[in-house]
Amino acid sequence: MAKKVVATLRTLGKEYAKVVRMKKSEKTGAYYFEETMVPNDQVQEFITKK
Repeated sequence: MAKKVVATLRTLGKEYAKVVRMKKSEKTGAYYFEETMVPNDQVQEFITKK
């Protein structure tokens, strides 16, 4: 399924990057990773946001 999603994103005409952010769960205190596909021109904005 991941191959299909990546192939679909490439046909839109923009370059995308996979951004992985580490977050801490408020409930358990454990860390987890959040993965998001972001257009290359918005990567810095996404990283600076919390």
